Amino acid sequence: MTWATDRLDQITAGKVDAPPVVRTLHLGLADDWGPGWVRKRWEPRPEILNGDGSMFGGYIAALADQILAFAAMTAIADDATYRTINLQVQFVKVGRAHPLLIEGRVVAASRQLITVEADFRREDGELIARAGAQQIVLPGAPVFG
Repeated sequence: MTWATDRLDQITAGKVDAPPVVRTLHLGLADDWGPGWVRKRWEPRPEILNGDGSMFGGYIAALADQILAFAAMTAIADDATYRTINLQVQFVKVGRAHPLLIEGRVVAASRQLITVEADFRREDGELIARAGAQQIVLPGAPVFG
């Protein structure tokens, strides 16, 4: 176990208060995780939809950054932390006011870089978006307040 996997256990058990940005943006937290992957189910709120009922792409990017960071937590060493240095989102279909199943996974990990990907799917399996990121590995575990 590492600080990150301990934290993921606390998150999925509902024992962690969401950070202010997560509460403000209504991102939710992770539902489940295992070595190299993390999942969540997320429901959009009406206030984050565009006028035509579609999801705002920047919001999907925020969800991507979060799930990809959670995925990186499954691979980070106990004496290190990470930061997103690159984030890409490809929009495949227009997202609307329907729940999304979001899964992030580690593609590759080295001492200096963790590469992660995520899929955003409707509950019927339809792919809405795919995201990828690189997380730079930094010395020192984080301190949670």
